[in-house]
This record gives sequence, C-alpha cells and structure tokens, in this order.
Amino acid sequence: MGFSLIFPFLPLYVQALGTTTGISIDFLAGMVFSAQALTMMIASPIWGSLADQYGRKLMVERAMFGGTLLLFLMAFVTSAEQLVLLRAIQGFITGTVSANNALVASTAPRERMGYAMGLLQVGQWSGVAMGPLIGGVLADAYGYAIPHIFTAILLGIGGILIHFGIDEEFQPANDQKLGRKAFVAEWRHVLSMKGVIVTYSLRFLTALMRSMIVPIAPLFIQTLMLEASGVSTITGVMIGISSAAATATGIYLGRLGDRIGHRRIVIVSAVAAGLLLIPQALVTETWQLIVLYGLTGAASGGLVAAPSALLAHFTDPGEEGAVYGIDNSIVAGGRALAPLMGSGLAIILGYRGVFVVAGLLMLLVVMVAFQGLPQRRLTPA
Repeated sequence: MGFSLIFPFLPLYVQALGTTTGISIDFLAGMVFSAQALTMMIASPIWGSLADQYGRKLMVERAMFGGTLLLFLMAFVTSAEQLVLLRAIQGFITGTVSANNALVASTAPRERMGYAMGLLQVGQWSGVAMGPLIGGVLADAYGYAIPHIFTAILLGIGGILIHFGIDEEFQPANDQKLGRKAFVAEWRHVLSMKGVIVTYSLRFLTALMRSMIVPIAPLFIQTLMLEASGVSTITGVMIGISSAAATATGIYLGRLGDRIGHRRIVIVSAVAAGLLLIPQALVTETWQLIVLYGLTGAASGGLVAAPSALLAHFTDPGEEGAVYGIDNSIVAGGRALAPLMGSGLAIILGYRGVFVVAGLLMLLVVMVAFQGLPQRRLTPA
C-alpha cells in the first residue's frame, strides 16, 4: 500500500515542483519512474545473492526501513531534480517484492508454489489496490507532501511487523566466500537452468506493458475530463480497481496453475489482457477506461503468480535470493524503459496509441510462452 500511494500523482508532483536546471518537465516526469527502476535493476541481483548468504528476512527489513527514510525525505523536496535523485536512491535501497518472493519461495512446498505465490500476490495487490485511491484522495485534499509522509509511516509499520512477526531459521546453502566471483557464479547457474530465461522474458514484457500505462494515465485522464480537478482521485480509482481485480484472480489462478500447469495460465491471461487493452484506445469517458482497465487487471492476475511459481520449479532450493533478485532486476528493467517508451509513443501516436502497443506486447507474451515454455507441467525433483 505504501509504495503504491504515490503512483497516481507523481507526474503531477513533478509539474508542481518545477525544474531548477531548465530540464524538460516531461522528461523529468518520465525519469521520476525510470530512475528508480534503473537503479533497482542494478541493485536487485546483488541484494538477492546477499539474501542467500545472510537471510531473506534481513533483506525485507532493509527494503522497508530504507523506504521509510527515503519516502519521508521526498515530502520535503523543493525541485523535481531532488525528487528524481531520491527516487534513484530508493531503487538502490528498496525492493520489497523480490525480498518477499525469496522469503516465501524458500519456505513454501514447491508442489504448492502457485498457491503460495498467489497468496503473496493477494497481500501485495490488495495494498496496491487501496494505495492509489488513498494517495489520490490525500493528494487532492492536502497536497503531494502528505501522502509521502503517510507512506513512510506505513513502511515503518511494515518493517516492525517483519522484525517481530517472522522467525526465520536460515542456513546458507553453501559456504562460498562472498565476493564478485561468488555472485557471478550463482547468477550464471540460475540463468543456465532450462526455462528460466524464457520466464524472465515474460516478466520483462509484462512489466513493460503495465509500466507504460501508469505514467501516462493521469495525463490521459485529464484529456477525458471537462474539469482538471480530481484527476489524482480518478487515477487512483483506475489503478486501485485494476489491482483489486488482480488480487481477486491471483490466488485462484495460482492454485489452478498448480493443477493444470502454469504455462496455460500465462497464455490465457496474456490473451485476455491483450484483447482488453486495445479497446482502451477508443474510450471517450473515464468510466469506460476504469472498467476496461479493471478487467485487464483481472486478466493479469495470472501473469504475476504463475511466472513466480515457474521460477521456483525451474531452479534449485537455496538460490531463491538470486532467482528473485534477478527477477526483480528484469522487472525493474522493464519499468525503467517503459515510461520513456510510453512518453515517446505518446508523442508519436498520442496517449491512445500507448494502449494499442501495450495490447500488442501482451500478444507477444503469448507467442513467447507458447514457443518457449515446456508443454508439460514440471514437478519438483
């Protein structure tokens, strides 16, 4: 909930802060998303390997308490450049999703990994569903600083819950010395395993699709509304309903994937999401966009839990930190590229063209999954 609170109004916050260096506001509005994703892409594999050496609980605490400090500081920036800088530092320090995935994957039975990842997704996306709505309302009512302070408080509470609520019995999988060679060897081993690179490719394309839309959403909604007021709230409703729909379908599709195979879940989910994204280019009212984007979220529920479960099946126990650290890096790479790609497409094709391209990306996911993922269900060794 905390990290998603600020999604609806970040581009508007950049506009309100203004620039002190003369850099384009449109460029900074993209960089406020891309900078955080780019640094997270670099840092995530390192944090993941450290998790395999020192424990996954410690990595979750690092992400939560680090985010607490950085989000609090973002409430007091005086320029868009300062905000982008703090967002870049946030990418280095945080990464709760990969840390949580590694913690769950290291403890859940592998034959029920789809259910476990689906349940984790319910926690994650329930927060993402409520966060944008709360953040949008707070931003419209009190300005852009208050949601950042509220976020910092939520992250601090989350870190305390992790510290006192989880007793991890951690034993390193090996006695390798820490260092660049140990990290690289672990990464190479993970990437060499069958199905892993294909699954990471699916992750990248899915992240690209979702992250192309979020930065342009408030700007597109502005063009659909007669009045400029309430844009943050409407954007929060749009993102929140989509995330709630993903929550509702995620745990069911995770359990279903344990029975019929996660490959089928990925293919069907991507087909449905692609077919629902393209009509969003034709909407004329905000309610139409909200409904279609919500249905896209429901279809996308299988595109989070299923790949996470596939990664657990494809890889060896004891390497969960590296597996999901690289996974988070791949997703962050998609999120780093997507805002710049979305902005470029918006300039060339208009905001509506971004939805068409996002839909085509989902159809590309179908092709990659159909060709690259094994047809039989993999069971743990």
